[in-house]
Amino acid sequence: MPKRVDHAVRRAEITDALLRVAARRGLHAVGMRDVAAEAGVSLRLVQYYFETKEKLLLHGLERLTARFGERVAERVRGAGDPPGPRAAVRALLMTALPTDEESRVFHLVYTSYALLSVTEPALAAQPFTKDPDAAEAALAALLARAERDGLLRAEVDVRREAVGLLALSAGLGTAVLVGQRDPETAVTVLDHHLDRIFRDGPDTG
Repeated sequence: MPKRVDHAVRRAEITDALLRVAARRGLHAVGMRDVAAEAGVSLRLVQYYFETKEKLLLHGLERLTARFGERVAERVRGAGDPPGPRAAVRALLMTALPTDEESRVFHLVYTSYALLSVTEPALAAQPFTKDPDAAEAALAALLARAERDGLLRAEVDVRREAVGLLALSAGLGTAVLVGQRDPETAVTVLDHHLDRIFRDGPDTG
């Protein structure tokens, strides 16, 4: 009896292979043959599931952002039940810092996608600001909750702080990625800015 193939699993395996190769070589240098070799399948099978490199890249972007969302949710769950506003804010921001292999791959490959979208029409058509805007809205909502609970310092502009914290996290992530900063320093800087916003120390919430 022929073995049943789970097509969703196979597509995920091929997409994960794309992300691994992209993390090692850069997204611009990845070909469908490279992905096939990494996944241990034939080029024809990769083409069967994705038809073109553009479709493979688009699916890779979707999987990358979905996995990031899963990591955020996991880190938030680990911050308490339920986590306080500061703990939830910190969890969201910490997920983007390349402090382990998976977050390093995310930061590296997502940056590659953003840069490649400047010259690739298929990627340029994607709403790259959609996910950052969603993160900004979520962060602003957490800060607004903290403000209502009296946990923020005076004169804190919730929306402006959300934008600034996300930019800080992204910038620190790049600094860690290129070796300018180590992960411990990046975390210390991030906590320093949270101390500036919240009234109390790390145990808030």
